[in-house]
Amino acid sequence: MRMRPTLSWAPTQDWPSATTDLEPVTDALSTGGVLVLSGAGISTESGIPDYRGEGGSLSRHTPMTYQEFTADDRARRRYWARSHLGWRTFGRALPNAGHRAVAAFGRHGLLTGVITQNVDGLHQTAGSESVVELHGSLERVACLSCGTFSPRRELAERLEEANAGFDPVAAAINPDGDADLTDEQVGDFRVLPCRLCGGILKPDVVFFGENVPPQRVEHCRTLVREATSLLVLGSSLTVMSGLRFVRLAVEAGKPVLIINRDPTRGDRHAVTRVALPLGTALTTVAERLGAPMKE
Repeated sequence: MRMRPTLSWAPTQDWPSATTDLEPVTDALSTGGVLVLSGAGISTESGIPDYRGEGGSLSRHTPMTYQEFTADDRARRRYWARSHLGWRTFGRALPNAGHRAVAAFGRHGLLTGVITQNVDGLHQTAGSESVVELHGSLERVACLSCGTFSPRRELAERLEEANAGFDPVAAAINPDGDADLTDEQVGDFRVLPCRLCGGILKPDVVFFGENVPPQRVEHCRTLVREATSLLVLGSSLTVMSGLRFVRLAVEAGKPVLIINRDPTRGDRHAVTRVALPLGTALTTVAERLGAPMKE
């Protein structure tokens, strides 16, 4: 599956209206077998901005594409300088009530799994199991030449040593861990190669314009087919990598429920969209279901 660099989407006038009624979500979870599909919106309450919501990063920032990253060493220098600075903040983010509620649903046997479009690892930190990271994880680094994976923290330590004194003030941190820096702030930031073969290092995340591994996609399709319903949390579903699972669920006769404050590209396929903050909404549902959340 290739991630299309779709950066914007707008609903038409006849788009379905939203509700604040959480009963359909509570009812779906009470029967179990729910598959969660989460997006950047679930992490905003952890201090990580989303892409397309109010104040979203796409209003000021265009994500790096795979083609640009692999073809241009200046682009890689810019990316790694920004990503290294962003990692310092990104790596300190903690799960919020939304993540903890999803973990509580899982502990009580209400979920079949979690597919997340996020690369922050906060679902796992909150205690969720069986999480499929559709777009990868910032916790790992891959060599594009020899295929070796290594911990991001290991590379961060190497970059700190190679770029002593690098400490610019970023305008903002983005959902992919990228920090907003000017070219002057990037300066002559030193990019490091793979220790084993000298190849190009890239975070183990799917850039815009890059393919999601086919086996990962097929695994997600299987999860959708096996679920009783699909619950979308904090995703605009603008990119096809997430929207196609909504369409697959509908084709398979599985109800789709969405919690997202703004309209999504999947609203026409959903039985309901709840326009409430995720932390508040999911905490309420957890309380109704008697699924206590861990701090």
